[in-house]
Amino acid sequence: MHTDQTAPGSHAMPRLPRFLVAVVPVVAVAMSASLITQLNIPTWYAGLQKPGFTPPNWAFPVAWTLLYAMMAYALWRILALPENRPGRAAAIVAFFAQLVLNGMWSFAFFGGQSPLAGLVVIAALIVAIIATIRAFWRLDRTAGLLLVPYLAWVAYATLLNGTIWRLNG
Repeated sequence: MHTDQTAPGSHAMPRLPRFLVAVVPVVAVAMSASLITQLNIPTWYAGLQKPGFTPPNWAFPVAWTLLYAMMAYALWRILALPENRPGRAAAIVAFFAQLVLNGMWSFAFFGGQSPLAGLVVIAALIVAIIATIRAFWRLDRTAGLLLVPYLAWVAYATLLNGTIWRLNG
């Protein structure tokens, strides 16, 4: 008779599925956001009044590539924890909630050509990122720290978004 000495759900997700769960959704959001953004950069966005602290257009894809990689790695670390680890499921839900809001911002700001709608979404995104950092931090401090630059960039983007709304409203 075979007896399993591990508690149900105590195993970690295998490497390949963990990689796919951590990377594919992040890449999907990054690509869809990039597509909608790139369509509007030379047209609508180019015509907006922007503050003097607006970075050059080339800085955005560089920053976002690094941030998305850090986000995926942070999630990969959380997914490596045993499935029955208290707080793990909630941390994963928080991550995907902020990822959805991340993608929604591009569609609100660029797709909808609405700095106000972008501001509403990005405010919710800030709250969701903070919740995700807190949830990750409790489980894996490195995973939580990996999201801090993301929070800083989104805070800066919030200031930029709000100023663009004010200048063009």
